[in-house]
This record gives sequence, structure tokens and C-alpha cells, in this order.
Amino acid sequence: MARQDDTVPRPTKRSEYAIRYASAGAKKGWRDLAATIRGPLADTWDFLTRTPTRETPTNYPLRGDLARVTRNGQTHNRWQNKPTIKGDARIWFYVEGRTVFPEQVHTSHPNETK
Repeated sequence: MARQDDTVPRPTKRSEYAIRYASAGAKKGWRDLAATIRGPLADTWDFLTRTPTRETPTNYPLRGDLARVTRNGQTHNRWQNKPTIKGDARIWFYVEGRTVFPEQVHTSHPNETK
């Protein structure tokens, strides 16, 4: 009998980026989004593994005080992805090498960018 924790993770191609959580809060937020907008989140996964730094109306670098994030002594550009055009969900992430790090996953529009 299969258990829920037997889920097989989607493998990435060599040309794709891996996705790893940068925080426990991001992991929880991702689970919450998967429960409410599963289809758009799957599309977001595909986008983030293929072209995470491509600017689009729903994926762009944050500006001002939110434009950078420092982790382990390294500063990275912080990006925002909106899984749906009209929805309030936001994923804040940074890219290091070939890995995308969601650091904050918001199920509603974050106050910092209102």
C-alpha cells in the first residue's frame, strides 16, 4: 500500500533549474498554494525550472528595499512570481547557480508590495 510520503518528485533535466526551499515558511506557503491553486502552481514550477529570470508581466525582479536578499553572506537579486494574473499569491525567490530558492511564498498579496 502506498503512503503519502511515497510521492515521487519531478526530476529535472540537466538544462533545468532545481527548486529548493530557502525557509520553512516557504515550504508551508508552497503547500498552501498547492492546496488552492494546484494547476497554476504546476505551471509556475515549469516556468521556474526553465526560465526563472525571464521578465514577464507575472515574473520580475523586486525593487527598492526588497530588491536584494542576503543568504550565507552572499547577496542575490530577489524576484517575484505571480502564479495567476488576477490572484494575490506571490512567490519571492532568488537564484544561485542552477537552483531557484523560494524564500517567501504568500497565499495573499504581501503588505510589503502593496
